[in-house]
Amino acid sequence: MVTGWYVERTPDRSAKAVIAVTLLALLLVAVVPVALLAGVVMMILGHVASGLALFGGSVLAAAIAVALAGVSGMRHLRKLVSESSFRLVRLDDSQYTDVAEPGGSDYTNVVQLDRSEYTEVR
Repeated sequence: MVTGWYVERTPDRSAKAVIAVTLLALLLVAVVPVALLAGVVMMILGHVASGLALFGGSVLAAAIAVALAGVSGMRHLRKLVSESSFRLVRLDDSQYTDVAEPGGSDYTNVVQLDRSEYTEVR
């Protein structure tokens, strides 16, 4: 039913809070260049300390908002993953299909490794 899907997809309070904090962080990051320009104008007019304080304050506020958005987003993501309604399937060793295990080898000096002995090299 369409109404059931809509109700299920409507964000709850914590999701709305994460969205609001993220939008605030984006807004504050977008304001930093404007604050830099205003600070430079203030410093040209002789208010050096006020110009530096304006720019530093805007950078500090943007950094705090970005950190808060990151923390609240991670908390919300952990909550979603821990809920039972979120379907998360953990794969065991036999379900990995991207690596083919060779059945046999024509070489005499080949050492067969157990899956626990594999290391990832990038």
